[in-house]
Amino acid sequence: MNQYIVDFANWIWGLPLLILLLGGGLYFLFYSKFVPFMHFWHAVNVLRGKYDKADDPGQINHFEALSTALAATVGMGNISGVAVAIAVGGPGALFWMWISAIVGTATKYFTCTLAVMYRGKDSAGELQGGPMYVIVEGLGRNWKPLAVMFAFFGMIGCLPIFQANQLTQAFRDIIFLPNGIEGTEIDLGFISFMDLNLYIGLGILVFVALVIFGGIQRIGKVAGKMVPAMVVLYFASVVGIIFLNLDELPKYVSMIFSNAFSAENYHGDPAFGGILGGLIVLGTRRAAFSNEAGIGTAPMAHGAAKTMEPVREGLVAMLGPMIDTIVVCTLTGLAILITGVWQTSDTNGVTLTATAFTEAFPGFGQYLLMLCVLIFAITSLFSYSYYGTKCLGFLIGAERQQYYNYFYVISILYGAMASLGTIISVIDSAFALMSIPTMISAVILSPKVMQVSKKYFSELKASRISG
Repeated sequence: MNQYIVDFANWIWGLPLLILLLGGGLYFLFYSKFVPFMHFWHAVNVLRGKYDKADDPGQINHFEALSTALAATVGMGNISGVAVAIAVGGPGALFWMWISAIVGTATKYFTCTLAVMYRGKDSAGELQGGPMYVIVEGLGRNWKPLAVMFAFFGMIGCLPIFQANQLTQAFRDIIFLPNGIEGTEIDLGFISFMDLNLYIGLGILVFVALVIFGGIQRIGKVAGKMVPAMVVLYFASVVGIIFLNLDELPKYVSMIFSNAFSAENYHGDPAFGGILGGLIVLGTRRAAFSNEAGIGTAPMAHGAAKTMEPVREGLVAMLGPMIDTIVVCTLTGLAILITGVWQTSDTNGVTLTATAFTEAFPGFGQYLLMLCVLIFAITSLFSYSYYGTKCLGFLIGAERQQYYNYFYVISILYGAMASLGTIISVIDSAFALMSIPTMISAVILSPKVMQVSKKYFSELKASRISG
């Protein structure tokens, strides 16, 4: 069964999906004539609350919306996902993650502007955003099957199984195993697992359940406090590793670019007839897993922002891939590369990153990473529960959407006990199927985004001149 899941993930991430994500992102980039990116500082001003109005429609402010989205994207994908990419693809994988992130900024601008433009009301009369509402409100009821497709696979893609798996692995490898606590294997015939993994999973389950049943307001406030601290702590730690190994930096920066086209250190399956194609697919998959540009989860958070101006939320959203992939993923990748653990260790996922921290900071590095992992994973767990409930609410009604959370927290146990390879394939497959309705609707409605963009930026320019 596990092999079928892996094979399906490899199949669905073929050329058509690559064209849809990368090609769609390039289309948005050039179609917008780079205008949104010329207003970077305006986006920062929007983010810091300069234009916030308490009586605007929505549920959370711009900062809380981005924090909620980043709580999901700046997560284990930045620690474990990058490690997986480098373990399989070598330094060149980072280059293709960068390319995917650059075009992803344009994708985020379009999809999240649409999420505010075409907000709809759920069965409880609450204003909601996200690809399913964009499809129904923007394209019409005849397109509803595409919206249903997104919502259905969204419930799978938003399960916390990857975060639970890697958080469990981090606790085992960093806290318990070094202290001689290994646990015992339980074999039930159809499944076998370590009892220690089960106990860790139960602990994660209880903690997450206490927060997620509070809804988006509680998630937004918790994320708004934890995400900045999380990014600063991790940033400082990894910059410290790079500083300690500064003499190795030029070598690996050069290898990132040279390996990107030679695929010299790629160890995965070929794609499009060669190993370079396989490396491009690997980088795109891991970038999509990390920053989710084009997948459709972030528009659900940004669609809840308090604003009357869709363009403002699009500008805030486009900062996400820059923070997530260009900054955080790059720092993780460089830490793994310059410490040499990507070649000297056969570990994968969070354990490889932990090895890099231990190499740089003997005696306490692994514990420093454990703290970062804990915050990254927990904040991701909070946000994805919100996304999943919105998907179920769209399908069967807002009054029943909280039922998803029961399924959500129970799945944490599966994530804690299953293999990393299987779990990555499950999430990759769901993300691929979510991206199809997200990108199709965004491309069709892109002229609408440009209309409101031209109007907004013209008014912004006029107000600056008159001011």
